Amino acid sequence: MLKKLLMKELRLCLHPAAVIMLSLSALVLVPGYPFALMYFYLGLGLFFICMSARENHDLAYTMTLPVPKKELVSARFALALSLEFGQLLLAALFLWLRSLLYSPDQAANPVGMDANIALLGQGFVYYGLFHLVFFPLHYRDVNQVGKPFLLASLLQAVLVTADIVLSYALPFYRQVLDTPDPRHLGEKLLFCLCCLVLGGLCTLCALRRSQRNLLRYDIRG
Repeated sequence: MLKKLLMKELRLCLHPAAVIMLSLSALVLVPGYPFALMYFYLGLGLFFICMSARENHDLAYTMTLPVPKKELVSARFALALSLEFGQLLLAALFLWLRSLLYSPDQAANPVGMDANIALLGQGFVYYGLFHLVFFPLHYRDVNQVGKPFLLASLLQAVLVTADIVLSYALPFYRQVLDTPDPRHLGEKLLFCLCCLVLGGLCTLCALRRSQRNLLRYDIRG
């Protein structure tokens, strides 16, 4: 059932802007750019998906199908996760390309995390916290898209700022995580694992809260 609903999401709800945002993974090739912003741009793509679904009355249509309401939320999360893992794969490709174009000293980033494997790990936290704020608020009232996105974006702005500050203020962050690969690879992989667990827990919590909110939502209201 989830597979069929995901296909429905891909065919009817996937907004072109979300696909365009995937290409912004190439920002890791830009010298002196806060690379974590690419995660914000994909959040913007999810905003366009939900806004387009609202304008097209996607929920009213989907609720006429013989599927549980909570599966509608699961399908939207599956779409979001598909895009996010796609972004990480593209980012990994551009990280490899950057390693061919720049020497380790040239690749150092003065504004936030270097283009390395730890940057990919950060993505899990950015995604998870975005899910935790945006989707439960959106499914409390599916007509509300702007306010949930604004709050989620403010949180992501805090994360990007923290990334930049920590790259200067915290010795472990600056000397171990914020370094070119393959330096300190073991520590970076452990960091990625921790980020994956934290992001996964946030996403799971967001899914449960969103499903509960949609079950309480009266589409007639």
